[in-house]
Amino acid sequence: MTPSTLGLLMFGAMLLLMALRVPIAAAMFIPGAVGYWAMTNDMALLNTLKGSAVARLSVYDLSVIPLFLLMGQFATQGGLSKALFKAAAAFVGHVRGGLGMAAVLAAAAFGAVCGSSVATSATIAQVAYPEMKAHGYHGRLSTAVLATGGTLGILIPPSVPLVVYAILTEQNIAKLFAAALIPGLLAMAGYIAVIAIVCRFNPELATPAEPLPWNERWRALFGVWPIATIFVLVFGGIYGGFFTPTEGAAVGALGTFVAGIAQRELGLEGIKRSFLGAAETSAMVFMIFLGADMMNAALALTQMPAQLAQWVGALHVAPLVIVAAVLLFYVVLGCVMDELSMLLLTIPVLFRAIMGLDLWGLSAEHKAIWFGILVLMTVGIGLVAPPVGLNVYVVNSIAREVPMSETYKGVLPFLVSDVLRVTVLLFVPGLSLGLVWLLFR
Repeated sequence: MTPSTLGLLMFGAMLLLMALRVPIAAAMFIPGAVGYWAMTNDMALLNTLKGSAVARLSVYDLSVIPLFLLMGQFATQGGLSKALFKAAAAFVGHVRGGLGMAAVLAAAAFGAVCGSSVATSATIAQVAYPEMKAHGYHGRLSTAVLATGGTLGILIPPSVPLVVYAILTEQNIAKLFAAALIPGLLAMAGYIAVIAIVCRFNPELATPAEPLPWNERWRALFGVWPIATIFVLVFGGIYGGFFTPTEGAAVGALGTFVAGIAQRELGLEGIKRSFLGAAETSAMVFMIFLGADMMNAALALTQMPAQLAQWVGALHVAPLVIVAAVLLFYVVLGCVMDELSMLLLTIPVLFRAIMGLDLWGLSAEHKAIWFGILVLMTVGIGLVAPPVGLNVYVVNSIAREVPMSETYKGVLPFLVSDVLRVTVLLFVPGLSLGLVWLLFR
């Protein structure tokens, strides 16, 4: 059996295990370990197992992941999402579809201190869905808005998948965060535009709320000062050179902790749940890391990454066509895998091939950053696209009376917005790299 054939069998076995609902970390680890053993011997496999966990878990940069997760947990348990939705609804709730727009704005703001798509969807849905339901919003629109808006949790920095990409490709986390900001805001604007268009053609889906007096609007806006302060403190400190992204994550976690205490929302039980939630999610992420490391070590022995890079380099097609094909591959893969698993499994294989292409005359660093933002935007589609759509499952667990098929119907216009945005970012790299050029000259 040739190494390439064995590599394909490993990949097929991984997909089969995922289809059988084996945990993703194990679904990657088992075929990887068996394939590595088949190409080497018992001692080589044991030596790899002995050193891989220590080598992975002793990487200092990985400490940023549990810190950002803890920041998000404190923000969730500290009730900061309530003030965000209240402020947004105060200003736009009176227009048709306004509560949906407020949910998107709140999700974007909450994502700026969370970094997790699922947490953003769940938190904003718990606050916004009862209000939308009380005002007569159709379940299809409400759940679709909340599921799609939740993707802003990873599209707007800080973003855990973007941190993982930075570590895998050895890129600067701060530069990737800067590159993600404008595309993330474009995503937010696109979702708001979709809500406005859908409600214009189907006004029965959303009933406008009564406009509030201006003094109440300003009072509601003042309530978001804790999150605004944390965002400025964390990212101002990072880009001002006062601390590293890891230190910024620690400052953010402390800031959200203090804000939750000051708001009298974060009690002892909430603190316990925050630490437990961050620990459980961190453990899941690191287990996926170990599974992906085993699979990638076996794939490296098959020479598949090098062969793929050579094959891509020999193709007589435009480099942008290759990048578009890779992004389409991520959309398809998103039907069966979550975003972290996709990145950990594919980036070590595909990154080398992409870096060998001439794309807009970009330098190696800027090419890596631009491609990372494209991948981030694309894997976000998998969070709401059928048949997996993890955010859809999260929101429907809260809105149980809405059939999941209705939510998927409501998501379709938002997916059109996602495709248009990714296409624009593909052809206009300056949208991703503008802030990087400005801040890191």
